[in-house]
Amino acid sequence: MPVMIHRVVFGSVERFIGVMIENYAGKFPTWLCPVQARILPISDKFMDYAGKVCEKLKNAGIRAEVDERAEKIGFKIREATLERIPYMIIVGEKEQESGQISVRSRFAGDEGSQDIDAFIKNIRAEIDDRVRRPEKEAEK
Repeated sequence: MPVMIHRVVFGSVERFIGVMIENYAGKFPTWLCPVQARILPISDKFMDYAGKVCEKLKNAGIRAEVDERAEKIGFKIREATLERIPYMIIVGEKEQESGQISVRSRFAGDEGSQDIDAFIKNIRAEIDDRVRRPEKEAEK
């Protein structure tokens, strides 16, 4: 005799995720994003520094990844923007020498150079308090 086990729990979770994606139009708040920060090295020479920055972010509980592709920085920024990554961290020679990072967000665009620890403090506060920063208006 065939028996079918039906779990409504999974169906409701799927509907909930669908409603969330539709509600936020894929632009989840930072605390909800699967990738909260993407590190974009200018070239392969700065891959080690990008790895160190990524490790520091991960140790602080931030979901981060390094874009290791050998593409131009403009292409990497565009890809991260289309993927709706909240924070893009650009690292190059200037950032490596000063021990800082250049931050670009989908909320305010270019946020300039920052100390890594100050950035971690700010993003942790945003994640912990579940703040939803307003999106930057599209340029016309």
